[in-house]
Amino acid sequence: MSVIPDRLPSLDRAAAERAARRLDNLTKPPGSLGRLERLAIDLAAIQGEALPRVTPPKILVFAADHGVAVEGVSAFPQSVTAQMVANFVTGGAAVNVFARQHGAGLEVIDVGVATPLSPELIGHPQLVDDKVRPGTANMVKTDAMSPEETEQAIGVGFRAAEQAVASGYRSLIVGEMGIANTTASSALLAVLHDVSLESVVGIGTGIDDTCLAHKRSVIRRAIDARCVDSSDPLGALVALGGLEIAAMVGAFLGGAAHRLPLLVDGFIATVAALVACRLCPSLRDYLIFGHHSSEPGHGAALAALNAHPLLDLEMRLGEGSGAALAFPLLDSACRMLSEMATFSDAGIDGAVTS
Repeated sequence: MSVIPDRLPSLDRAAAERAARRLDNLTKPPGSLGRLERLAIDLAAIQGEALPRVTPPKILVFAADHGVAVEGVSAFPQSVTAQMVANFVTGGAAVNVFARQHGAGLEVIDVGVATPLSPELIGHPQLVDDKVRPGTANMVKTDAMSPEETEQAIGVGFRAAEQAVASGYRSLIVGEMGIANTTASSALLAVLHDVSLESVVGIGTGIDDTCLAHKRSVIRRAIDARCVDSSDPLGALVALGGLEIAAMVGAFLGGAAHRLPLLVDGFIATVAALVACRLCPSLRDYLIFGHHSSEPGHGAALAALNAHPLLDLEMRLGEGSGAALAFPLLDSACRMLSEMATFSDAGIDGAVTS
């Protein structure tokens, strides 16, 4: 598939070593800032700069609908996706609040919203119309997308990341919106990571126990009907995925191709990251996981990527909100590295010379 890079830039180990040496000469005991120090070294390696910088950040929210919603797997109707897109564009969602707090750019990309958007939203500078099709097909009955549509959706995300780079953004926060996308994500995770549906399928938007059992049954029927090969991540995405999930795959790959640190949100974004890493394993080096969602499948998705999130706030909202809350830690890591005094700067004995 042409939009999937054959290889990504290697981490810059020399920049990481320079950052590590500076950390050990800052006015603190070596390693005393714990994971923040490791985060600073990782950011240096990703960007190829001994003094990395993650501001300004760009938040990309990909929105699309899922045909499997007709099976009654969500507490909300499909029309809510379009309504939430309007909320993002007019600045009323949680992720908007956090974007304003952190000075982040925010863009909402309609890659497959089924309900027509309000005419007054068309042309809004924060809304990108890059629709591949109005929602996926019902994965219980047929493949969610065609291979060509999947490639197009991945391309949407790749281009969005490249445009962020061209606009001067230094890091990406990747989020999503789509009614029934926990259903698609759970199906993908169950296939790609070989875990039981009981352990990964959660309440999503807030369904009750009866609907949860039904949701698991629907996912099992879809997996059985599609006969997906667990060693074929692209085939799994075609059969069981979503347009916004495919777009997030592209955004991760596009950002990494330009050495952007990639802040991954919750369950759905992490499943997209898992698909992307199965397609291009070196992507894993560029991923920083913002938070541990309370969706039960998120722990399994994180384990599949050997990921250790920065926060655990018992959230399950999506839309990039948890990753946005974690962003200040990346900024703090960079500022600590560049703005703290060294022992020699401060005239304090204790510099590390080895």
